[in-house]
Amino acid sequence: MSEAVAMSGHVSPMVPAKGVGLVRAWLLLIAGMVYLMILVGGATRLTDSGLSITEWQPLLGAIPPMSDADWQDAFGKYQTMTAQFHAINPDMTVDGFKGIYWWEWSHRQLGRVIGVVFALPFLFFWLTGRTTKKLMPHLLVLFALGGLQGLIGWWMVASGVNSELTSVAPYRLMTHFGLALLIIAYCFWLWLELGSQRRAMAVEARPWANAIIWVTGIQMMLGALVAGLDAGRGFTDWPLMAGQVVPETMWMLDPLWRNFFENEATTQFFHRLTAYGLLGVALWCAWRFRAGHWSLFRLLAGLVVAQAVLGIATLMRAAPLDMSLTHQALGVVIVLAATRLVWTSRAGQA
Repeated sequence: MSEAVAMSGHVSPMVPAKGVGLVRAWLLLIAGMVYLMILVGGATRLTDSGLSITEWQPLLGAIPPMSDADWQDAFGKYQTMTAQFHAINPDMTVDGFKGIYWWEWSHRQLGRVIGVVFALPFLFFWLTGRTTKKLMPHLLVLFALGGLQGLIGWWMVASGVNSELTSVAPYRLMTHFGLALLIIAYCFWLWLELGSQRRAMAVEARPWANAIIWVTGIQMMLGALVAGLDAGRGFTDWPLMAGQVVPETMWMLDPLWRNFFENEATTQFFHRLTAYGLLGVALWCAWRFRAGHWSLFRLLAGLVVAQAVLGIATLMRAAPLDMSLTHQALGVVIVLAATRLVWTSRAGQA
């Protein structure tokens, strides 16, 4: 069967007249640092470290406790301001507190470093004419998203401070994680736009590429809810859940909408269901567009298969830290592969 194919030799109006290689390297560096930030954030969540710092101090918070008195003060705030201490860590000592504190501090500190690594080169590129009228708005949006991410990060942590929650609110964690994915995908898209070549892709593949990135995004958001609820440790059999196709506790919360954000059974069930859908679509597209001599669909299908196998193994082992982080890391790679797929599918479009 013959297929219409889209090709593009079009040079993006975003490309600056000079320094494009440096700008691309900078965008790739930012994307890599955000990737690291996502992994450190995942470890922070999985080690229940996210509530160890009970205040938001964008500047002074960069300085960790420097003396025994400082550590006792920070530990005292954790003891008095979080339900997590009383419910989960009532026997924790200062030394144990330091273990969770350093995860959260490192996560926040990395965010500050990313801000500096973005802002200083951005000013240099702007002042030396290494941007364009088309590129500048995108860089300003990236900067704004980074600032917003800091605010959402504190909004997330605040849900577990002076409240009855023993961890951050899952839907706030989902929002924080989703914005991180948007930022890394945006950086990657701009990197592609400033120098990568679009190769041949069947025109008929465009809607499928768009569908894949949406399903991938939904799947990642569901994964964040699962992580936020520790739902990956609650149903460890597969392909059933607690011996059932549909777990009987799926709709136990009232009102009904709470189940989609706060019910371990519901979030894991839909995370599994969406994974099956993504796997099916990825494999079908790899087969449907197999005639092309080069296809990102095949690469994406391979990644999704690996992720499905890893996800099942992680689940059946009750989500140990190393496997959970690897599962999250591969998920981000799939998001970037889907981003490349959509970017390539836009060949020939204005």
